[in-house]
Amino acid sequence: MRIGAHLHDDGDPIDYAEKLGAEVIQLFVTDPQKWNKPEPHPFTERMLGGAVDIVVHSSYVINVASLNNRIRIPSRNLVAQQAAAAAEIGAFGLVVHGGHVRDGEDPAKGIDNWRKLFERQADRGGFAVPILIENTAGGDFAMARHFDAIGRLWDAVGEFGAGFVLDTCHAWAGGEELATAVERIKAITGRIDLVHLNNSRDEFDSARDRHANLASGTIDPAVLAEVCRTAGAPIVLETPAEGIADDLAYLRDATGHA
Repeated sequence: MRIGAHLHDDGDPIDYAEKLGAEVIQLFVTDPQKWNKPEPHPFTERMLGGAVDIVVHSSYVINVASLNNRIRIPSRNLVAQQAAAAAEIGAFGLVVHGGHVRDGEDPAKGIDNWRKLFERQADRGGFAVPILIENTAGGDFAMARHFDAIGRLWDAVGEFGAGFVLDTCHAWAGGEELATAVERIKAITGRIDLVHLNNSRDEFDSARDRHANLASGTIDPAVLAEVCRTAGAPIVLETPAEGIADDLAYLRDATGHA
C-alpha cells in the first residue's frame, strides 16, 4: 500500500509529497475546468527522478460518453493529450470520470462511445498510459455511478486494459455499500488500480459529490480504513487541504502503514 494525496495547487509535487511524507501524488496537467491542451510540466525532471509515484487526474470537462459531438470529440482528444502528458512525467495512469448521457438518452450509447474511445486509440497504438475509469456520485444516466452500470461498461471496455478507480465518497453518495464495495468491484472489473479515499459531507445515496476529511464526514472512518486494507491499490486522499496531514496520520495508524 502506498498512501498520498491530490496536489491542491500548482507547486512542486515532489516538495509537497516530502512535506506530507506521501508516497503517491495525484495532479492535473492543465486547468481541469477548461479544454486547454497540456503544456510541458515545469517540474518534470523532479518527478521523473523522484521516488514518489505520480498519477494524473483528467480535466472535469471531459465526457467521452456524451452523445453530443461538441463534447465527445474534444473529450476524446483531451484524453489522448493528457495521457501523453502523463507519460511525460512518469505517471502510472490517467484518471477519467465515467461520464454520462443526458436525461432520456440511451445509456447503452454512452457505453458504446467509451468502447469507441479505446477502439480508435488502439488503431493509433493505444494510450501512452493506462486509462483508469473512476466511479461517480450522481446521475440516473451515468456510466459509472451504480455497480451494475459499471459491469455493463466493463463488458465493453475491459478487454482494452482499462483500469478502475474506486472513489469512496462517490460510491457512498451513489448508493453503494462500502463494506462490500471492494469485493463487488473486483468481481466486476478484476482489479482496483487506485483508491480515492474521501469521506462525504452528505448522507448515503445523496448523489452529492462533496468530500470531507476522514474524521468529519458521514462515513465511518473505520470503514474507509478497511477499504484501504482490502483494495490492494495505491491510496490518494482528495479531502480538504487543511486536514490532509491529519488524514494521512489517521490512515497510517489505522492500517499499520509505517
